[in-house]
Amino acid sequence: MSDEKPKGTENQPAESKSAKGTESTPAKPVAKEKSAERVRAEKMSPKAKVAADNKGSLWMSRRDFSSRAGWFAFFAFCGSFLIGSLRFMFPRVLFEPSPVFKAGYPDDYPAGSVTTKWVKDQRVWIVRGDEGIYAILALCTHLGCTPRWLDAENKFKCPCHGSGFTREGVNFEGPAPRPLERVKVSLTEDGQLLVDKSIKFLEEKGEWGKPGSVLPV
Repeated sequence: MSDEKPKGTENQPAESKSAKGTESTPAKPVAKEKSAERVRAEKMSPKAKVAADNKGSLWMSRRDFSSRAGWFAFFAFCGSFLIGSLRFMFPRVLFEPSPVFKAGYPDDYPAGSVTTKWVKDQRVWIVRGDEGIYAILALCTHLGCTPRWLDAENKFKCPCHGSGFTREGVNFEGPAPRPLERVKVSLTEDGQLLVDKSIKFLEEKGEWGKPGSVLPV
């Protein structure tokens, strides 16, 4: 056999084999760059990560609270508007007690007596004097306090400012500017006393002598 090399191969570089092998090896993919947020997250310490998570949770809870508070305010406004509308359509009516009441029979009141049983509920004294039975409104003419009957001193005495009134209701001490007011007294068909607080008689106007100011007995 001849040792002669094939024609044209004597000038071929020796590194052809290695170059060939290099070309056949696939190239490694280039790693993608990491995002800035991911890099910061990886560099954060465990405590910092927990703090960040808590901060996010707190922000979410505040947002939920604000949303719920807004809805609550909306429904509260709607409820108050509805209640106001209902109160406008159905106004509150105050039922005051009648100023007229029955006070028993004339014989229930001895001569010279001052009965205080009606003061608490009706603010009225019923007095039986020489002229008959009359009813006095238990309202001080100074500032509207309720005087007390002092049987031992035979007078009405106001505990607020010391005004004093006689059994008939005439003012004689303290700052009260005028006598107590009397109210109408009459008899019902069955013979009971009927007191009407809506009709008053004032002594300074000369009304204590009018019919109804005193019930003759």
